[in-house]
Order: sequence, then structure tokens, then C-alpha cells
Amino acid sequence: MTDARSNSPLLSRGALFALLALVMIATRSTLLRDHLFPLPDASWPVFFLAGFYFSGGGRLYGLASRGFARVSLLALLVLAVLIDYFVISAQGLAFWSHYCVSPAYWFLAPAYATLWLGGAWLRRHYRGLDARTLGLLAVSAFIASSLCFAISDSSYYWLSDSWLAASAATRSVGGWLSNFGDWYWTFVRSTLAYLAVAALVHALATQWLGALPAADATRRVQH
Repeated sequence: MTDARSNSPLLSRGALFALLALVMIATRSTLLRDHLFPLPDASWPVFFLAGFYFSGGGRLYGLASRGFARVSLLALLVLAVLIDYFVISAQGLAFWSHYCVSPAYWFLAPAYATLWLGGAWLRRHYRGLDARTLGLLAVSAFIASSLCFAISDSSYYWLSDSWLAASAATRSVGGWLSNFGDWYWTFVRSTLAYLAVAALVHALATQWLGALPAADATRRVQH
């Protein structure tokens, strides 16, 4: 019984990680878009939620240790690359020559880590379901997704030559700001929308799981 209880948190985290991984696979690839219905890529909210649910104590919210926190971030980063590889290869294209895979591609690692750390920060300040937590969620999600976009979009603009060849344009601060403004809210909005749904599911699950012990106690009293 003791072993079962000690293993249950790890099993729960493993199941939750598998669920987040499936969401990323379904939305980052063409699995849903081509066969069921189109949904925006959920990779950004997945990294944020992983930080919230899997971060630990210690330095860098557990990333400096060998625990589940670091494993979850590294595993999701590897999964994101694998999904991109299979999607690009399925189109008959070479992964390393694809326009998305430029030197800027590797800046996705710190960009996604920013989202993970945003979720970890929220977890550290989480005190339960209340208005304060909702406000912290809104602030942390907005800042983390904005920083993620700044890193990913800016690195692509300044380091990738693919879009230059396609548009016959030149790099400039004005061009960067214009491109930033064109895409910023689209990415941040979809991330916030996903996290709003996740927050609702979290609240319902918390209320339901919290009610289970009381319901079991009531049944025991009646018997």
C-alpha cells in the first residue's frame, strides 16, 4: 500500500504529461486539421501548463535538478522537433532545407522555456481557486506568451533568409516592427484562449476531486 501511494503522484504526472503531449501532437501536426477540424497549434499553452503542473522546488523551479521538471521540459522540446520533422518529411521535403528550419529555429528552445517558466512562476504563487489566482494567470500567461513571441518572431526575422528570398525585401527595424505587429496578437490570443479553457477544466477537476472525499465520507456514514 505504501509503494502504491508513493507511486501515485508519479503516475498522475505521467498521465497528465501524456495528455499534454497528445494535445501537442494533434494540433502541431496535421492530425486534427486535415481529418477532423482545424485548431491553432497548442504548443505554447502546453509548455505553459507543463511548467505549472510539473515544476518543482529549488533553483529554476526544479530545472537545475534531475527531477520530473527538467525531464518534462526537455521531453516536450524533443517532441516538438520530432513532430516538425515528420510533418516536413511527410511532404517529401528535406527537414534541414525547409524554410522554417533556419538558425532561428533553435531559438524556439529558449522561447518555449520562457512559457514553461511562466507556468512555473504561476504554480509557485498558486494558492487555490480565487480571483487572485485568475489575475496571476492572466498576467503570467500574457507576459510569458509575449516574451515567447518576441524571441521566436525576432529571431526568425533577423536570422532567417527564407522570407527575404520570398518577399524580395530587406531587413530593417521598421520592417521588424511591422512584422511583429502583424502576427503578435494572433499568437498571443490563441495561447490565452487555450489557457482559459485549461483553467476552466482545472477548476472543474479541482472541485470534483475535492468533493470526492466528502462524498465517500457521507456514504460511509449512511452505511
